[in-house]
Amino acid sequence: MNAIILSAIWGIVMMFSGVFVSGKRTIRTIAILGLLLLFLANCLDLGGGFRVHIDVHRMLYFDTFGLLANSVIFGSTLVFVMLSGRDMENVGINLAEYFALIFFVLCGVALVTTFNTLLMLFLGIEIISIPLYILTGSDKRNLKGNEASLKYFLMGAFSTGLMLLGIAFLYGASQNGSLFIDEMAIGKAPISPLFISGLLLLLVSMSFKVSAAPFHFWTPDVYDGAPTVFTSFMATIVKSALFIGFIRLFDEGFGRVHDRWQLFVAIITAATLFIGNLTAVFQQSVKRMLAYSSIAQAGFMLMAILSINGIARDGIILYITAYSAATIGIFAVLIRMKDYTFEGFSGLAKHHPVLAATTTIFLLSLAGIPLTAGFFAKYYMLAAVVSTGKYLWLVIFAVLCAAISVYYYFRLIQAMYFKEGDRQELDEGPGFRILLILLAAVIVVLGIAPHLVTDPVHSLIYLW
Repeated sequence: MNAIILSAIWGIVMMFSGVFVSGKRTIRTIAILGLLLLFLANCLDLGGGFRVHIDVHRMLYFDTFGLLANSVIFGSTLVFVMLSGRDMENVGINLAEYFALIFFVLCGVALVTTFNTLLMLFLGIEIISIPLYILTGSDKRNLKGNEASLKYFLMGAFSTGLMLLGIAFLYGASQNGSLFIDEMAIGKAPISPLFISGLLLLLVSMSFKVSAAPFHFWTPDVYDGAPTVFTSFMATIVKSALFIGFIRLFDEGFGRVHDRWQLFVAIITAATLFIGNLTAVFQQSVKRMLAYSSIAQAGFMLMAILSINGIARDGIILYITAYSAATIGIFAVLIRMKDYTFEGFSGLAKHHPVLAATTTIFLLSLAGIPLTAGFFAKYYMLAAVVSTGKYLWLVIFAVLCAAISVYYYFRLIQAMYFKEGDRQELDEGPGFRILLILLAAVIVVLGIAPHLVTDPVHSLIYLW
C-alpha cells in the first residue's frame, strides 16, 4: 500500500513541479528523490517496519512475492532515471510531465503485482497502459513515433477488450459470482466451456501485454518508433511488472487446473523463443534487434508461468533483475549513439573502452553466458520446467534458441572490438561511466553468487 499511495502522490508532485520549477536538473532531482522514497517505502512495507493501513476489502493482497518484485522494479526504475534521465530532455519540453507519467505507471505496477481480484488487475494494467501510449508518441516531431503510439493504443485497446470479455466469462462461470481469485472456486467445481473460454481469453490478452508470440507483432514497431529512452522503460520495468501479474493470475487463480492450460502456454513459449530469436538474427538496427531480443527473453520468462513452482518464483525474481539491469545498461549506451546500426558501433572499444566493456557484459548476460546473472536466470527457468517432469522437449528447444541468440549478441561485440570505425563524440561524463561500471559489476556478482537474490526470497517468505 505504501508504494501505491506514494507513487500516485509523487506523480502529482511532478505535475506541479512542471509549473513552479523551471530548472530541468531540479526536476530530475525531484524525480530521483521520489524514486528513492518509493523504493524505501516499499522495503519498509516488505519488512513490516511501516505500512499504511487502508481497508481495501481484500481487493489487494500484499504478499512477499509481489512486494519483493516491486522492490526490484522500483530499484530498476531508479537506475534507469539516473542513467537516462537527462536524455528525456531531448524528447520534448515537458520533462516534468514525462516523470509524472512514469510515476503513474509505477502506481499501476504496484496494483498489478498485488491484485487479489480481476477488477484490480484490469485497473492496474490500464493505469500502466494509458501513460505509455502518451510516452510512445511524446516526440511530436517524429511521425514514426506518432504511428507507433497509435498502433500501441489500438493493439492495447484490442487486448484489453479480450481481457474484459474473459473476465465476464469467468464471472459467469463462477458458482460464487465473485471476481476474487480466491473465491471463484476454480478447480473445485466441474469445468464448463464458459470457464475455458474465459481462461483462454485472459491467456491471449496477457500474452499480448508481455509481447509473447504469436501476439507480438506490435512490439518491434512500437519499440522502434518510440523515443529510445522510453523504449528502455517499456522493455524492462513494464514487461517485468506484467510478468509478475501474469504469474500471480495463473498461479493463484488457475493453479488448480494447471493441466488444462499448461500445453497452451508451452506452445506459446516455444513460438516466442523461436520467432524472437530467429527474427533478431536478420535485423540491421540494434534498437530493432533489442526489440526482438525482448520477445525472446519473454519466452524464457514464460517458463515460470508454465512451471508454477518454487524454483519458478525464485527464478523470475532473479530473471527480471538480470534482464532489467542488462537492458537498461545497453539502452543507456544506445541512446547516446548517433547511428543505431551495427556499423555505428564499429570501433567503439578503441575510442570509448568503458562503454564497450560494460556493453559487452550486458550482452553476455542477455545471452546467458556463465559468470553473468543472465546465465543463472536462464538456468532457473530451465530447472523449473525440468522439475515438472514434463516438456523436456521445450527445455532442449530453449537451449537451442539461446544458442541462436549468441549470434546476434556477439555480432554487436564483434563490431565494437574487431571492426574499424570513426570516432564518435558521445556524451559520457564520469558519473555516467561510474554508474555503468557499477551496473555491470552487479551483473557479474549475481552471476557468481545468485543466492544474493534467491536466498532473501526464502528468508522473507519464512518471516511472513
